[in-house]
Amino acid sequence: MVEGTITSLQNPKVKQVLALQQKSSERRKTGLFVVEGMREVSHCLQAGYDIVTVFVCPQHLSDITSIVSLSSHLPIVEVSPQVYEKMAYRGGTEGILAMVRGKRLQLSDLHFSTNPLLIVIESVEKPGNLGAILRSADASGADAVIVCDPLTDLYNPNLIRSSLGAIFSVPCIVSDSTSCIAFLREHGIRILTAQLQDSHLYYHTDMRGATAIVMGTESTGLTQQWREAADAHIRIPMLGQLDSLNVSVSAAILLFEAVRQRQS
Repeated sequence: MVEGTITSLQNPKVKQVLALQQKSSERRKTGLFVVEGMREVSHCLQAGYDIVTVFVCPQHLSDITSIVSLSSHLPIVEVSPQVYEKMAYRGGTEGILAMVRGKRLQLSDLHFSTNPLLIVIESVEKPGNLGAILRSADASGADAVIVCDPLTDLYNPNLIRSSLGAIFSVPCIVSDSTSCIAFLREHGIRILTAQLQDSHLYYHTDMRGATAIVMGTESTGLTQQWREAADAHIRIPMLGQLDSLNVSVSAAILLFEAVRQRQS
């Protein structure tokens, strides 16, 4: 149902979208975030998120039936091109964005397979890296991504964009490291920490059973708490002059090694 057209940049709904796009404090306070693009909004709907308002710019979007057909009760607001260009965080988003209510999943909400594969990221800073990790988690069939002591929020616009909708298809849980370690031990999930020191090559490590691959930041790596909690330390061989890969690249390599072992 279309609820009129917004042409003013001073409209309260426009101001709210801008605040959600720009301020993590506003996202935390309201529990809302913004999704842009037909594909991302579709993934969001399919994952059962609560859509508060859909904004469309008819000059950029000729057909909204593919979105409306997913839910007959979506509140849809048309905006002028000038207003949409102000609201949109990035270009080329097809004239559609939505204000969405976030989900706050806990470890207790996690339901995984009988032989789970999890990826744990400690103190991730860059939303683009976490988005890319979510894409790899989706592609590898990982059961969940657990983010411990994060330095970015899950609904940062850059994270949503870089995940290409994987933030909605893969359960993503925020936890502290102590609780996460206790959870993994309670469920008999083997902890493999990626680190250069005191470690074995990743392809010599058994990942066929219940496994959590744990990654730290590129600058400082994992904290001592995770190193001591590990059942095994693994590393990717570095044959060049640098001693590390981008954390999202490393996560993809390790996740798909687990896939290779489980399928062979």
